[in-house]
Amino acid sequence: MALKISLKPGEKVFIGGAVVQNGDSATELTVLNDVPLLRGKDVITEEQADTRCKQFYLCVQLMYMDRINLAGYQQTYRDLVQELLTVLPQSVDFIAEINNDLACGRYYQAMKTARKLVDFEEELIQHA
Repeated sequence: MALKISLKPGEKVFIGGAVVQNGDSATELTVLNDVPLLRGKDVITEEQADTRCKQFYLCVQLMYMDRINLAGYQQTYRDLVQELLTVLPQSVDFIAEINNDLACGRYYQAMKTARKLVDFEEELIQHA
Protein backbone atom coordinates (compact mmCIF):
# COMPACT_ATOMS: atom_id res chain seq x y z
CA MET A 1 0.00 0.00 0.00
CA ALA A 2 1.43 3.36 -1.05
CA LEU A 3 1.92 6.19 1.42
CA LYS A 4 1.63 9.76 0.18
CA ILE A 5 3.49 12.37 2.22
CA SER A 6 3.54 16.14 1.73
CA LEU A 7 6.68 17.98 2.76
CA LYS A 8 7.03 21.64 3.62
CA PRO A 9 10.01 23.59 2.31
CA GLY A 10 13.17 22.45 4.10
CA GLU A 11 11.36 19.67 6.00
CA LYS A 12 13.27 16.46 6.70
CA VAL A 13 11.90 12.95 6.51
CA PHE A 14 13.62 9.72 7.48
CA ILE A 15 12.85 6.90 5.06
CA GLY A 16 14.41 3.56 5.92
CA GLY A 17 18.00 4.45 6.67
CA ALA A 18 18.04 7.62 4.57
CA VAL A 19 17.48 11.22 5.63
CA VAL A 20 15.78 13.23 2.89
CA GLN A 21 15.47 17.02 3.07
CA ASN A 22 13.02 18.88 0.90
CA GLY A 23 14.15 21.86 -1.15
CA ASP A 24 12.72 25.38 -1.26
CA SER A 25 9.14 24.53 -2.21
CA ALA A 26 6.49 22.16 -0.94
CA THR A 27 6.50 18.73 -2.51
CA GLU A 28 4.61 15.48 -2.37
CA LEU A 29 6.25 12.05 -2.26
CA THR A 30 4.70 8.64 -2.65
CA VAL A 31 6.45 5.78 -0.88
CA LEU A 32 5.52 2.58 -2.69
CA ASN A 33 6.88 -0.04 -0.31
CA ASP A 34 6.76 -0.74 3.41
CA VAL A 35 9.72 1.01 5.09
CA PRO A 36 10.10 2.86 8.37
CA LEU A 37 9.26 6.52 7.76
CA LEU A 38 9.41 9.43 10.21
CA ARG A 39 9.04 13.15 9.80
CA GLY A 40 11.87 15.18 11.27
CA LYS A 41 9.54 16.65 13.92
CA ASP A 42 8.88 13.14 15.29
CA VAL A 43 12.57 12.26 15.70
CA ILE A 44 14.33 12.60 19.04
CA THR A 45 18.11 12.45 19.33
CA GLU A 46 20.21 11.01 22.15
CA GLU A 47 21.07 14.56 23.20
CA GLN A 48 17.36 15.45 23.44
CA ALA A 49 16.54 12.33 25.47
CA ASP A 50 17.15 14.07 28.79
CA THR A 51 14.31 12.45 30.79
CA ARG A 52 13.33 8.83 31.38
CA CYS A 53 10.25 9.08 29.17
CA LYS A 54 12.25 10.68 26.36
CA GLN A 55 14.83 7.88 26.67
CA PHE A 56 11.95 5.43 26.47
CA TYR A 57 10.60 7.18 23.34
CA LEU A 58 14.08 7.12 21.79
CA CYS A 59 14.34 3.38 22.40
CA VAL A 60 10.96 2.74 20.72
CA GLN A 61 12.01 5.03 17.85
CA LEU A 62 15.21 3.05 17.36
CA MET A 63 13.26 -0.23 17.42
CA TYR A 64 11.14 1.18 14.58
CA MET A 65 13.93 2.72 12.52
CA ASP A 66 16.79 0.24 13.05
CA ARG A 67 15.30 -3.25 12.88
CA ILE A 68 18.72 -4.81 12.28
CA ASN A 69 19.67 -4.06 15.89
CA LEU A 70 16.22 -4.81 17.31
CA ALA A 71 17.40 -7.43 19.85
CA GLY A 72 19.67 -4.94 21.60
CA TYR A 73 16.94 -2.29 21.72
CA GLN A 74 14.51 -4.85 23.13
CA GLN A 75 16.82 -5.45 26.10
CA THR A 76 17.21 -1.72 26.65
CA TYR A 77 13.43 -1.39 26.39
CA ARG A 78 12.86 -4.01 29.10
CA ASP A 79 15.32 -2.22 31.40
CA LEU A 80 13.63 1.13 30.76
CA VAL A 81 10.18 -0.35 31.44
CA GLN A 82 11.34 -1.52 34.87
CA GLU A 83 12.90 1.86 35.68
CA LEU A 84 9.89 3.77 34.44
CA LEU A 85 7.39 1.72 36.40
CA THR A 86 9.48 2.30 39.53
CA VAL A 87 9.86 6.07 39.19
CA LEU A 88 6.55 6.79 37.41
CA PRO A 89 3.95 4.14 38.28
CA GLN A 90 1.30 6.24 36.51
CA SER A 91 2.92 5.17 33.24
CA VAL A 92 1.54 1.63 33.50
CA ASP A 93 -1.36 2.17 31.06
CA PHE A 94 0.89 3.83 28.48
CA ILE A 95 3.40 0.99 28.77
CA ALA A 96 0.71 -1.67 28.46
CA GLU A 97 -0.53 -0.08 25.23
CA ILE A 98 3.02 0.25 23.88
CA ASN A 99 3.82 -3.37 24.79
CA ASN A 100 0.73 -4.52 22.90
CA ASP A 101 1.64 -2.50 19.81
CA LEU A 102 5.23 -3.76 19.85
CA ALA A 103 4.08 -7.37 20.26
CA CYS A 104 1.89 -6.90 17.17
CA GLY A 105 4.68 -5.25 15.16
CA ARG A 106 3.01 -1.82 15.18
CA TYR A 107 6.16 0.15 15.92
CA TYR A 108 4.89 3.48 14.60
CA GLN A 109 1.75 3.22 16.73
CA ALA A 110 3.94 2.38 19.74
CA MET A 111 5.91 5.57 19.04
CA LYS A 112 2.73 7.62 18.99
CA THR A 113 1.77 6.30 22.42
CA ALA A 114 5.33 6.84 23.69
CA ARG A 115 4.98 10.48 22.56
CA LYS A 116 1.85 10.74 24.71
CA LEU A 117 3.90 9.41 27.62
CA VAL A 118 6.54 12.11 27.02
CA ASP A 119 3.78 14.75 26.98
CA PHE A 120 2.38 13.32 30.23
CA GLU A 121 5.81 13.48 31.85
CA GLU A 122 6.28 17.09 30.72
CA GLU A 123 2.91 17.98 32.21
CA LEU A 124 3.91 16.40 35.53
CA ILE A 125 7.23 18.30 35.51
CA GLN A 126 5.47 21.60 34.84
CA HIS A 127 3.10 21.06 37.78
CA ALA A 128 5.81 19.93 40.20
